[in-house]
Amino acid sequence: MPHISLDYSANLEPHVDLPALCDTLRRVAISTGTFPMAGVRVRAFAATHVSIADGDPKHGYIDISVRLRGGRDLEIRQRATQAIFEAARDFLAPALQLHSIALSLEMRDIDPKLSPKYGTIRDHLTKVEQND
Repeated sequence: MPHISLDYSANLEPHVDLPALCDTLRRVAISTGTFPMAGVRVRAFAATHVSIADGDPKHGYIDISVRLRGGRDLEIRQRATQAIFEAARDFLAPALQLHSIALSLEMRDIDPKLSPKYGTIRDHLTKVEQND
């Protein structure tokens, strides 16, 4: 884990390469050393109906939510939050210069006692690594 979700206004799609942004955030999350590669998931969801600030339809937003299994100390979470946010801001710099965009990020813990997990991704990563 973490699960990184981007909630964004659909009017940004012509201006932002969202698949590339997702991939950038995935790579940055892994590079922090805070999260295991097999647990990182990044996804984006467009909001087709929004009303922002003065209601001008040119305004857009990207709200990044990072959910992670509890147990990491505050300093580690702060460093990861900063790294992910800076990567998003850097990636979006050209669009931010030309368009009215609000960018935000929130990281929050998931109680591991209330969040069962099961998956085979690690099994398949191991198989791939053995074949290389």
